Amino acid sequence: MALEQQLTNNETSQLHNQNQGNEILVEAKNIKKYFPIKGGILKHTVGHVKAVDDVSLSIKQGETLGLVGESGSGKSTLGRVILRLLEPTEGEIIFDKEDISHLSNRKLRNYRKNMQIVFQDPFASLNSKMSVGELIEEPLLVQSSATKPERKQKCIDLLEKVGLRASDRTKYPHEFSGGQRQRISIARALALNPKFIICDEPVSALDVSIQAQVLNLMADLQDEFNLTYLFIAHDLSVVKHISDRVAVMYLGRIAEIAPKKPLYDNPLHPYTKALLSSVPSTDVKHRREKIHLTGDLPSPADPPSGCAFRTRCIHAHEKCALERPELTDIGDGHYVACHLYDQGR
Repeated sequence: MALEQQLTNNETSQLHNQNQGNEILVEAKNIKKYFPIKGGILKHTVGHVKAVDDVSLSIKQGETLGLVGESGSGKSTLGRVILRLLEPTEGEIIFDKEDISHLSNRKLRNYRKNMQIVFQDPFASLNSKMSVGELIEEPLLVQSSATKPERKQKCIDLLEKVGLRASDRTKYPHEFSGGQRQRISIARALALNPKFIICDEPVSALDVSIQAQVLNLMADLQDEFNLTYLFIAHDLSVVKHISDRVAVMYLGRIAEIAPKKPLYDNPLHPYTKALLSSVPSTDVKHRREKIHLTGDLPSPADPPSGCAFRTRCIHAHEKCALERPELTDIGDGHYVACHLYDQGR
């Protein structure tokens, strides 16, 4: 059964209209993350992998921003930089109106409880030697003054919130299915009552039927706790059902960002059009014509000049090689970085 048929109406109704006008909770300004390439006998830096190359975006309190793109586009790296799990090469990270870009680990600790992450592989991210109760209670032990009975009750409450049983707290990760382990990861992320959660491909390793259950759970939890999500994925059909807005990333840069409906109904960037054309659809009448991209994804160690997508774009012209396109406001919150939409062209 298709994912669309298994999701509830949450994906179109949950909280999406309520975040209109909410204040910005997370803002990334001109973020760059370059990884050095070492070479030679003395291991000098001979170049850089430009994993994230001057990205700016903001996320309102209570909304879900979907971040999509091919593998290697820099999505996960950007998420880790926003959480300060990786240090930015350049740029600013604003969380709840505070600049956390250069805070020491000691000062950053006060913000950690409000920023959490759910990883792609729950089996790898959960310590197999710890029981479920220990895994969920560990953040409380480190970041709160809760007593042992309070930690236990909090664990039980969270397990029930994510659809598991209180008795599961004594079990170990290997005793659960993939979907159940991801529910445990979500419960652990909720332990400190965070405001912001980065979901790094949280359902990509799960069966379609389980994906729908986890997505519905996340939507319900967002509604209940007023959570803010950055939802990273490569599957546009999944992103469509969980997001309020969608940002499309290509080779470390944002190609297009818009509210969900305009982006899916009327994509503007040639890369976005190509991605959407590859999404399987059961709607025969409105099925998109398949767009085949030419060439391979360029190396982030040596990205093309000007527009990063020009080497695979059928609309590329001379200006694309000379000038990097900036995100242009097309109206109604729809931005695109493409010379086809330059003003006055």
